[in-house]
This record gives sequence, C-alpha cells and structure tokens, in this order.
Amino acid sequence: MDGAFLIGRESVVTTETFQAFDPSTDQLVEPAFSVSTPEHVARACQLADEAFDTFRDTDPEARAAFLEAVAANIEALGDALVQRAVQESGLPVARLTGERGRTVGQLRLFAKHVRAGRYAQVVVDQAQPERQPMPRSDLRQRRVGVGPVAVFGASNFPLAFSVAGGDTAAALAAGCPVVCKGHPAHPGTSVMVAGAIRDAIASCGLPDGVFSLVQGPANELGAALVTDPRIKAVGFTGSRAGGLALVKLAQERAEPIPVYAEMSSINPVILFPAALANRGEALAKGYVGSLTMGAGQFCTNPGIVLAIAGPELDRFSDVAAEALGQAQPQVMLTRGIHSAYSKGVEALAGNNAVTEIARGAEGTGCNRGRAALFTTDAQAFLADPELAHEVFGASSLVIRANDIDEVATVLRGMEGQLTATLHLDEGDEELARPLMPLLERKAGRILANGWPTGVEVSDAMVHGGPFPATSDPRSTSVGTAAIERFLRPVCYQDLPDALLPRAVQHGNPLGLPRLVDGAVEA
Repeated sequence: MDGAFLIGRESVVTTETFQAFDPSTDQLVEPAFSVSTPEHVARACQLADEAFDTFRDTDPEARAAFLEAVAANIEALGDALVQRAVQESGLPVARLTGERGRTVGQLRLFAKHVRAGRYAQVVVDQAQPERQPMPRSDLRQRRVGVGPVAVFGASNFPLAFSVAGGDTAAALAAGCPVVCKGHPAHPGTSVMVAGAIRDAIASCGLPDGVFSLVQGPANELGAALVTDPRIKAVGFTGSRAGGLALVKLAQERAEPIPVYAEMSSINPVILFPAALANRGEALAKGYVGSLTMGAGQFCTNPGIVLAIAGPELDRFSDVAAEALGQAQPQVMLTRGIHSAYSKGVEALAGNNAVTEIARGAEGTGCNRGRAALFTTDAQAFLADPELAHEVFGASSLVIRANDIDEVATVLRGMEGQLTATLHLDEGDEELARPLMPLLERKAGRILANGWPTGVEVSDAMVHGGPFPATSDPRSTSVGTAAIERFLRPVCYQDLPDALLPRAVQHGNPLGLPRLVDGAVEA
C-alpha cells in the first residue's frame, strides 16, 4: 500500500499527506496517504463526465457483470481488508466480516436488479393516427443516469456505506460514474476497495473515468467535489451539520443538484401495555442489546423509548438498568465521535428534567463509549427540544407518558425518523391503529416486535425518512429502490427506430419489461 489515491486508473502521490488513527490506541497507523487537491477533484470529474455517455449506454448484462466483478475483487482482498478496517475503525473482526458480506451482497443484488431491466421503467404509448379529434404520437419513455455522482464515505460503515457501498453501487447500477471522497478515518480501507473497483473497470473494458477516489481531511475537498459543475447528484451519510452544509453548497450552484443525505434519527420505540405486561423483562434485555450493539454507532439505534407510566414500565426500566450496568464500554469510531458522545451524555445528565437510570460498566483505554440510560416524562420532553437531539452512541431516553393520547402528542412533535418501532401483543392493536397514519408521516420504516438496528438489503427495504433523517424523504439509501435517486425519465416522441436507444426500440432488442398502452407486456 503506497498511500496513493486514484484518478481514473491512475495512482496519484502528492507531497502533502495524512494518516489514520487506530481509535483503540489513539496511535497513528502507517502508511501516510496522499492528500488530493481541488485540481485532482476537477480532473476526476472531467474523466467522469467523459466516461458518462459510454458507461450509461452499457447494456444490462455488461453493467451487471461489472458490479459482480467489483464484488468478486473485494472478496479476493481476503482478511487483509478486514484487518485494515479493524485498525482504522476500532470495530471487531466479526462485525467487519459481516459488513464485507453486506457490501458484496448489495453489489450482487443491484446486478440482479439491472439484469432484470426493471430500473429502466420502459413505457410505450403507441401511435394512434386515427384517434379523434387529435391523433396521438408514438411516445416512449425510459430512465437514464443523471450523470457523474459524488459519494462521501461514512465513518460508521467503512465498507457497506463507503467506497463501494450502497451509494456507489446504486450510482454505478444506474450507469453513473462515481467520484468518491473516502472518509479520512479509514484511508487504507478506502484505497484497497478503490483498487478492487479499478481492476473491475479494466477487466470489463470500461472507460477510466467510471470511478475515482479522492482523499484528505479538509472539508474544502468535499466542497470542491459538490460544486464541480460536472457532478449531477450527491450521496452522503453522516452528521446533520455535514449533510446540510453539502445541501447548501449544492443549492447555491448555478445548476442546483440533489443531495441525498442521511443525517439524524432517534428512532422511537413504543412499548404498548399488553406487551409491556407480558414480556417487559425480555423487552428490556433486547432493548439494551440493540442500544449497545457496536457502541451504539448505528443510524437506527433506539434513542427513544416511549410508554405509558406504571409498574410495568418501572419494572422494564429496572431490568434495563441492570442489563446496561453490565455493558462493557466499546471503542468508538474516532476520537471526535467519542468526544461528541461524551458531551451529549453529560448534557442529558445535567438536565434538571432528566433522571439517570444507569451507566455502563467502567472501562479502561481511549475512546471507549460508556453506555447511558436516562428517563423523563412526556411534558418535559415536549418542553425541551434539546432532548430530541440525537446522541450518536449507546445513549437512550425512556419517556413516561400518562396515556396513549400523550404518546401520540410526543410522536406528533418529533422530527422525521428513519424508523419507528411498535412492541405490541394481543389487545394492543386498538391502541396502535390510530397511531399508524402519524407514524407514516414521521418514519421511513415502521416495524413491529423487533429492534431497528439491522437493515436488510432487499427490494422492499426503505432506509430513509422525512427531514432530518434524510434531506429527501422520497428516496432510500438501502435496497434496489436506491437506484432511483440517480435516474431521470426521458421521453422519445415519433423518433425513427434507428435513432431510438435500444431500451425503447420497437423490437425490444434488450428484452426489457415494458408497459405498453397501459398493460404490462408479456
């Protein structure tokens, strides 16, 4: 590993460098990595723009084979990739091995989706020259890639939401070249995965500009990427402040572009009376397990529990306190994330309307996040907007409500969320049913009798939600519907067959599924 970044297939080395830190030791990790400049960003965007027309015209089979080649190349990196990611993130081997599986799995899922041709959404309204009082033209529609896409690697998923993660996979599946800014916390992991993509581009005979990786710790690098006029969309996972900064830059361009930013969510969990009475102890243990998993560094972490006050909720809190008190502190992703978590926990602890239920076990070592559990009542929560702010890590707040109407009032006052969870048994459905329209307004995924941590990569999954969960509630960043962020419709009216793209030609040479005159073509 020589510390180079990639502009197309070219490895670039510069004199200015930076290094990763091992968060478990706070020590620098070798080697040093070259810092990209705005000029490198411009060159990467130029190559992406030059590659776009060729890449978007690839047929479904060729594009699917490319995605599968990327997946195979990542697997071929073996344990070295996982070990490097462990060093740079502090996450355990088992977690990162699973994340690697998710990364290659979503690439292969997009390959399957592209092969099936559903992404093109071909619609044909055939000419009706005899129609009265006006004839109808021949109209044909398909989806095409929007253009080069900027992708920002995420801190909490060094593989699955990073260089070859969900945003990159969706953009490439859509036929859009990608310029990725690797997360500065894991440059070595980023370079290894970027090499896997580069080799797949070469083996599949694609243009150099289909993918580039730029790296560096400065925010100015990301700004140069988002403001380059050749970039047509942005994928981002991170903080609310970071996401909104990119949205602002994108909207101030001469040509504004969409930013698909996943940002902030506290993921309310509602415990209904029968469920709490019947299995409160098991719910408490499951809750703590979900809360402390991965040091709580998941965007779907259960940051809020909401239930009607009473002995059952008291018992739930006691069991949760006991379980959380035994939770060992875990390494957090970066010193900055650990610092922000500690400040968030202390702000809750210092709030006069909040009572501490429990803290996790004491630990030694740097950047260890000690779990924390607090409680307050519904009126105090409603009166203090600060209590609804995300604390990224294993911290959660139990809200005691007087009745189901107060539960609804709390939910109504919440911002948009990635998830909302219902724990209910027989007899709870009547209380839950009136809340469903409200939850649909507030969350992108509603689940029952489970925990929101853990996102299945599938056709039906939605990992998105109203602001500030995301900057665009019409989209998802997980699942095959994520491809739609990087596609736009084009209609062709009365064009001769020789000028039509193959996807919409009369003979359907690509064999794509089509809607013809309002009916699904057999």
